[in-house]
Amino acid sequence: MSETSHNGTKAVVFEDVSLRYDEHVVLDGLSFELESGATKVLLGVAGSGKTTILKLTLGLTRPDSGRIFVQGQELTAMREKELIPLRGHLGMVFQESALFDSLTVQDNVAFRLHEEKVPEEEIERRVLEALRFVELEHTLELFPAELSGGMRRRVAIARAMISNPEVLLYDSPTAGLDPVTSTTIVELLVKQRDVYKSSALLVTHRLQDAFTMATHYFNPQQNKMAPVPHGWNWDSKTTFLVLKDGKKLFEGDANEIANSNDEYIREYLTL
Repeated sequence: MSETSHNGTKAVVFEDVSLRYDEHVVLDGLSFELESGATKVLLGVAGSGKTTILKLTLGLTRPDSGRIFVQGQELTAMREKELIPLRGHLGMVFQESALFDSLTVQDNVAFRLHEEKVPEEEIERRVLEALRFVELEHTLELFPAELSGGMRRRVAIARAMISNPEVLLYDSPTAGLDPVTSTTIVELLVKQRDVYKSSALLVTHRLQDAFTMATHYFNPQQNKMAPVPHGWNWDSKTTFLVLKDGKKLFEGDANEIANSNDEYIREYLTL
């Protein structure tokens, strides 16, 4: 497996990655590639290693063996101080939003830009642009406690995209949200994928979210998500990776997973 492709650098590459905590095997020889501009949905029961993959991609956890490449750079060969600039190319949306309660929405979204010493005028412009993207430009002066759960998740997405990251990492972004709010979040993920062509690893427990991403596109004329019309020769660039006991059980597109004859996958899809 190579970290590069015919059209440039792969977004993320795992080569035979293994990790264990004491006697518990978390990942066992995992290999996969995330194409540039694509979304890979990570599926599996609790404890199957999904969130660990995100931590490994950020360099927050080191594997026991194997190699990890992010945007063509071998993350597993880097020292901590070398990882800091690489993380600047990644955006992370945590399950619980992880906003700073003492900061306004504006300052939460701007946090990374302040750290990077971006000029104040540019910060204001980019924060407003990011909040408009998630349709929350009216919340600039509010604090996280004044927002609903769905709004906090949307602010977290704005914060993750503020520095135009090449790879976005989503850790169960719709967990704990009602179906209507979950659909709003998924629509933003589709919009991010189709408008900015971002690469993404998405951990989710909601299969409906994953299949919606694979079968919908963002319609810029209507400014909303829409199902792909029948007969369209269109590729959502959304694939599925199913983990079981730290190993890759399945990798493929929505049609392939929906028609899989694997007993474990059939059972998982009906949970």
